Amino acid sequence: MTESLFEAGGSCRAPENPAVDSRAIAARIAALSHPARIEILKYLSGSNSCCCREVVDHLDLAQSTVSQHLKILVEAGLVRFEPDRQRSRYEVDRAALAGVSASVAALVNSCCSGR
Repeated sequence: MTESLFEAGGSCRAPENPAVDSRAIAARIAALSHPARIEILKYLSGSNSCCCREVVDHLDLAQSTVSQHLKILVEAGLVRFEPDRQRSRYEVDRAALAGVSASVAALVNSCCSGR
């Protein structure tokens, strides 16, 4: 997330380019819209990094299914990967996930604050 809808004090401010910010937030939320991807994030968050095979073993899903879900999470910027010889290593991008949380919280606060 490059821009926040709210400053630390809670006052509203418009992002420099709200369309870009909204698209980025929506893409990340869309990546979170599948239960398997939530489970993958939960598993990855418990380690520094792991390979696809470790996720497959934990979730009992086909390797191709896990690979596709990891690809979506990487493209959304919620998971980072690094090639490591024969196997790529994946890890949660904690700052990106925290940014999604902050953006959703700001949206909820702006919509539900009784203004």
